[in-house]
Amino acid sequence: MAHNSNVTSNEGYGVAARIVLISFISAVILMTILGNLLVMVAVCRDRQLRKIKTNYFIVSLAFADLLVSVLVMPFGAIELVQEKWIYGEMFCLVRTSLDVLLTTASILHLCCISLDRYYAICCQPLVYRNKMTPLRIALMLSGCWIIPTFISFLPIMQGWNSIGILDLIETRKYNKSSNSTNCIFMVNKPYAITCSVVAFYIPFLLMVLAYYRIYITAREHARQIGVLQRAGAPVDHRHQHPDQHTTHRMKTETKAAKTLCIIMGCFCLCWAPFFITNVVDPFINYSVPVELWTAFLWLGYINSGLNPFLYAFLNKSFRRAFLIILCCGDEKYRRPSILGQTVPCSTTTINGSTHVLRYTVLYNGHHQEHDTLPIHIDPESQESCF
Repeated sequence: MAHNSNVTSNEGYGVAARIVLISFISAVILMTILGNLLVMVAVCRDRQLRKIKTNYFIVSLAFADLLVSVLVMPFGAIELVQEKWIYGEMFCLVRTSLDVLLTTASILHLCCISLDRYYAICCQPLVYRNKMTPLRIALMLSGCWIIPTFISFLPIMQGWNSIGILDLIETRKYNKSSNSTNCIFMVNKPYAITCSVVAFYIPFLLMVLAYYRIYITAREHARQIGVLQRAGAPVDHRHQHPDQHTTHRMKTETKAAKTLCIIMGCFCLCWAPFFITNVVDPFINYSVPVELWTAFLWLGYINSGLNPFLYAFLNKSFRRAFLIILCCGDEKYRRPSILGQTVPCSTTTINGSTHVLRYTVLYNGHHQEHDTLPIHIDPESQESCF
């Protein structure tokens, strides 16, 4: 989400500061590229990962974040280090539009993932099946990519964001001290509010509501754990009583709820400073220092590098797939044959009715792994637990 509301500092960077800056930016870009590529390759190569609906959102999110690291970050880094824009005015508009498009798409994917988990955990199993059909998933993914165009390429190429502030933009675009120009992206009040609401505040509100309901569900199950433990449920894992399975499921959800807090915390830490400043700046005569804008912008970019860790690397099924890729298919990391084992299912009462549980790792892997969160509850007992 490109934004510059001031000219670059006259003093520039010292040699040591420039080396530190280049090293940090390179590390962020490299981490983002490798992390998101690994997620995409893992899902493409692992048949079990492809079976899970939520992973379509994970892959599309990884693709959006990969494009951020390839098409947006490098040009921002070059301008930041060189302290000038050398690619012309038209490419400045294209780069800015791509920035807004891809970062918004990334945020909308995070929103869709939270809604997918809400329907899976907090609603009846058939509700999840009815809501998250392949068509619905395709429409949600399409929305994640199409909606951002209406606040990126369309208004930026038409110049709607600069109506009323053209003179200010022209003044700040030219750097007299170095006789160079900068790629300035300033926004008027209507665009600042509209863009921020669509790209951040609405998705943020939906994520808070969805994860709050998931957290409440997990806390209720945690309360029920105490009741089951006081009742003295059997502990033989080979012949587990349904209540034992329920206890395991509830413990799983309780641990996953803590992870939800980490996810929301990282999202807010990365993007809230930028979007709060984005709305406030036009109302205080564009007086936010360029250094603060740059820090907040790269904090948002870092979110694209964190997403693979938050949504895939915490998942044991993904980690197993990563090890297979990185270790060139080493057999010791492969799953045991599905045909050669019995996958235990369990029953529990959800919203007043009994169902067979299909466990998926946080968020969408396999059962009986302690960093997991069951997000798919299957009412068909004769189906596989995968």
